[in-house]
Amino acid sequence: MKKRLLPFIWLLVGTITGCSLEKSPGTDKIDIDQVELVAPNVVGAGWDLTARAMQRTLKEEKIFTKPIVVTNKVGGSGDVGWKYTKQQSGHVLAMNSSLLITNHLLGHSKLTYKDFTPIATLAAEWEVVVVSKDSSIGNAKELMEKLKKDKKVIKIGVAPGLGNDDHLAFVQISKAFGINPVELEFFVYENKEKVVNALIDKQINVATLALSEAEKQYKAGKVNILAVSSPKRLKELPEVPTWKEQGIDLVFQHWRGVMGPPNMTEEEIAYWDEAINKMVKTDTWKTILEEKGWNSFYKNSRETKLFLDQKSKMYEELMHDSEVRK
Repeated sequence: MKKRLLPFIWLLVGTITGCSLEKSPGTDKIDIDQVELVAPNVVGAGWDLTARAMQRTLKEEKIFTKPIVVTNKVGGSGDVGWKYTKQQSGHVLAMNSSLLITNHLLGHSKLTYKDFTPIATLAAEWEVVVVSKDSSIGNAKELMEKLKKDKKVIKIGVAPGLGNDDHLAFVQISKAFGINPVELEFFVYENKEKVVNALIDKQINVATLALSEAEKQYKAGKVNILAVSSPKRLKELPEVPTWKEQGIDLVFQHWRGVMGPPNMTEEEIAYWDEAINKMVKTDTWKTILEEKGWNSFYKNSRETKLFLDQKSKMYEELMHDSEVRK
């Protein structure tokens, strides 16, 4: 009898707008009192902004009406937060990115993406290369020509570790310009704020980072953006040229996603598939993407698993080429 009623229940619930998903059709075994979103870095950094975007959307759109807390677990290029998440139950979710894969490839962590339950890929943004406002380097082509002439003349800042998308984007740029990335001088900082401060204080000459992490300082007039890794100029920053315009055919997206602890049940995965699928279609989420300069890059749990498999192979090849590996 219960199985016969299920299609009717789905239809009935589908007609009710604004209902929350604490107990959803097909997930009637799920009873959630609170959700914890783990941002494995400092407040205001990329993972933190992503977690708070989820928190805001799930609340404002009444997709989840019970408490949603964001917890910052800082350290180990994400590893501290991910170790914490691995020990929790199904309703502690963590933000992730390429570092989840490359930390292990570098030998910095025993954790791999296979130690977690993939939930979703959420958004992507473009990478930028920046210099201080009064830098003598006027454009990206000039920067690369200086590097090609003398690999040690330019100090390049990156955070929170080698092997992340910021670093690997610059590796690809260097290779495309005929520069061996192994010969470049990368200086690693704990977080993006410290990278930008080092740039402004002239401790480094150049920084490679995600657009959202550079845009505030750019609009404040403290840094110049030499190039963006998008296929064409961005409407929000039409004055910033692409790499392609400056002679390097490069397009590179920095992605962020969300995952759960290992051994999540099928019901729990289905619950979050439905909730997040609903979330990314809302006006609130779309507004946040526009505010942050992020691109919609949604993939459900099944698609995310395949995506992580593919990215793992790509990052391993990139790191092998640049000799950034254990």
